[in-house]
Amino acid sequence: METYKLFDAEYKFASLVWDNEPINSTELVRISQEELGWKKSTTYTVLRKLCERGILRNEEAEVTAIVKKEEAQRHESRAVVDRTFGGSLPQFMTAFLGGKKISAAEAQELKRIIEEATDE
Repeated sequence: METYKLFDAEYKFASLVWDNEPINSTELVRISQEELGWKKSTTYTVLRKLCERGILRNEEAEVTAIVKKEEAQRHESRAVVDRTFGGSLPQFMTAFLGGKKISAAEAQELKRIIEEATDE
């Protein structure tokens, strides 16, 4: 599961792939330069590392994601809750909201998500 851990720059790079896949590696270099300010060598270095870790795939100059965005987000959000709030979702929600009001629609959606995730 630790292979899903992405550092900030890696996440931004993977997001370019997620948003554009399948993408030609030459096009990925161009987009990385525009969006991230990266040189070609940096793009290929990060691409190689993420391929070695099983997050991305580069076959015949076509780059695709092995780990989907939702999987990476799920892993990252769980890691934050575990590391910062001792795994307590209520503590996380309390800190996240911090007195902020949410709309009735947002509250309803959260209730639905909780009900679906509840062991009964």
